[in-house]
Amino acid sequence: MSLPTRHRTRGPRAATGLVLAALLSVLATACAGSPGQGGGRPSVGVAGSDQLGGAPVYVAQEHALWSAEGVDVTLTTQPTGRDALNAVLGGQAQLGIVGDLPAVTAALGGRDLRIVADLSRFSDWRLLTRSDSGIGSFTALKGRKVGVPQGTNVEYALSRMLGSAGLSAADVTIVNLAPNQVTSALARGDVDAGVTFPSFYGAARTTLGARYAELPFTGYTARTLLVAGPSATAAGTAAVLRSVLRAQRELAADPAGARKAVLAQSKGALQADYVDAFQPRYGYGATLSPELLTQLAEEAAWAKAAQGLPGSADPAALSRHLDPAPLKAADPAAVTLTAPAAG
Repeated sequence: MSLPTRHRTRGPRAATGLVLAALLSVLATACAGSPGQGGGRPSVGVAGSDQLGGAPVYVAQEHALWSAEGVDVTLTTQPTGRDALNAVLGGQAQLGIVGDLPAVTAALGGRDLRIVADLSRFSDWRLLTRSDSGIGSFTALKGRKVGVPQGTNVEYALSRMLGSAGLSAADVTIVNLAPNQVTSALARGDVDAGVTFPSFYGAARTTLGARYAELPFTGYTARTLLVAGPSATAAGTAAVLRSVLRAQRELAADPAGARKAVLAQSKGALQADYVDAFQPRYGYGATLSPELLTQLAEEAAWAKAAQGLPGSADPAALSRHLDPAPLKAADPAAVTLTAPAAG
């Protein structure tokens, strides 16, 4: 028995509708599975450097805090903040943990970079030297060879050491060394003194033994910054910052546990005695403050004079590289800066 005409004409349409519905379902599933698209979880690459300066990020990674904020984070660690910055500017990561000086030089160069948080502060610097060098004060550096990883905030620390004695880089011979090369250069006598990251102080003491000598310096507060590159999104950055703020609270509530987390995340790069001794010397708390902008302007003026860099050291110009919006979304009280957000 044949069907009525109206049923025969509706059959193909119904089948077509089912096919379209199936296709739409597949497309919706595919979109949902793509990070940052169609309502999926944003995926953010973070290039780290100083594990103690960026300790809250490493605590968040060790304790898997990202998921609670709906973000997937891939954290890699670079040898220096300068390398982390290059990873961000080159598009290998959306966010980076860098020192203040690399961020300043990038801003002066007109690079597409936004500072979204000042993660920590550190002031316990040492000039490393040998007991047989005759360097008992910063004044005695005049005419000497000094090893330093140029392009990092360690170089700016050296400039402040020299300035405290009325000297400048022109009064010494600067030798550009990787952070882990300063100790061996000292031991061989290739340089008379050196400045490097605090994580290498212990190695210098061990290598030089009875010849080890140091001059403490607290005249420069290094800031560890979280910076965003061109591909960073506001939502992903805010989610990372919310996780970092939670990690800060864990760090304050359980400092010993936070030290263990950072040590585990260093994957052998840091030693327990160093982490135990130096992590308490950092001041943690993600902020964006007028003090940060003032310091960035001072460093920019130095970088222009010492390195001949382009760009303006004016605070108003530098403020365009500060983006308070993501941190303000995560914690409004953490932002006391009145500078406009980066466009």
